[in-house]
Order: sequence, then structure tokens, then C-alpha cells
Amino acid sequence: MKTNNDKALQMASFLLQVKAIKLNNENPFTWASGRKSPIYCDNRVTLSYPEIRTFIRQSFVDVINANWCGIDVIAGVATGGIAQGALVAQELGLPFVYVRSEAKSHGLTNQIEGEIHEGQNVVVIEDLVSTGKSSLIAVDALRAKGCNVKGMAAIFTYGLDVAKQNFEKSQVELRTLTNYDTLIQVACEQEYIRESEQESLASWRMNPEQWSDAHMK
Repeated sequence: MKTNNDKALQMASFLLQVKAIKLNNENPFTWASGRKSPIYCDNRVTLSYPEIRTFIRQSFVDVINANWCGIDVIAGVATGGIAQGALVAQELGLPFVYVRSEAKSHGLTNQIEGEIHEGQNVVVIEDLVSTGKSSLIAVDALRAKGCNVKGMAAIFTYGLDVAKQNFEKSQVELRTLTNYDTLIQVACEQEYIRESEQESLASWRMNPEQWSDAHMK
């Protein structure tokens, strides 16, 4: 899960600036799974800020041009990767599709929305990678259509071991604009968090389940 360091620092700063990512050790957030976490991420917020939206789009374009060639289609993961992916496709002058978590139960029962063909080379755009499970469902759907998934680019990853294992198992190269370690570094430098909080934030990343259990009320 590689990043460009200077841009990763800037991206982390932007995410903290607009509160797309929030950190709170004392009053942890409750995820949809019911687990407690000191971090909450909603990268959709970045779409409301033209400067940041443009930075993300161009960073994605730079990552794609530097790492993958011969791309035919950009695919966004629903829902967070749809707008970001469409912006990237527009900038690259490429077709765009998006991939649902599962096929619709009505109409044409599509899982992939848009026109895509067997043998096409695809880069997948995602806003956030946690365990990687939902992101890789999109990869599986594209491969089932006979597409060649060259890789995935995401705004942010928590850097969890389970995600690394899932991407390696699926043989998908993941490139991210920034990551958890970089975010914590910037958050400390810019005094979003106290230095004393770093240990707790690091322990969450190492074992989210154990951290959650210890903070359940």
C-alpha cells in the first residue's frame, strides 16, 4: 500500500482540515459493526471543497499514470468511489463505470453500471479501505466480466493487517493517496491530537477488536 510521501502528508492535512477524518480517543466513534474506534472517516466531505477535490483528482491521475499503462476504463466502487472515479475518468478522457456491492434485485439486475467489455484493462477507484472486503467485491465483479483489473487507487487506508492479507490473496495492487500512519504524524504535528494519545491510536491499528473491547461502555 504505497504512497508518495509529500503528497501523502498534504492529503492527510486536507482530510483533517475539513474533518473528513475525525480522531477522538476519549469519546470513540461507534462503527456500523458496533465496534468502538478512535477514528471516523467520511471522505465524501472532500467533494464540497473544490481545491481539495481537484488535488485528489490530480493525485489519482498521477498515481495511475505512474503505475499502470494501457487503461481502458475507470471503475468506481459504490458509493464513495463513484464521484471520485468519474472525476478521474473525465480528466483522463476514459469511460467510467461503477460497481455495486451486489447485483440489483430488480430491472436489469446489474452489479456493474455502465458499458464494459471482456478483455478491457481497468483501474478501480475507492475512497476508503478498511478490511478491503467491500473493495475487493468490486474487483471480483469486474473479473467475472472478463476484465483485467490492473490495480486499485484509494484516498485513504487504515493500514490494517487484514486488508494487506486480503489484497495479497486477491493479487490486487493497492495504491493510496495517504494512510493511517501519515495521518497520525500530521495530526500530532498540527496539534489535532496530543502526543500522549499516539500510543492509544497506534494500539487501535494493531488490534482494533481488542481496542474496541477495552473501550466498550
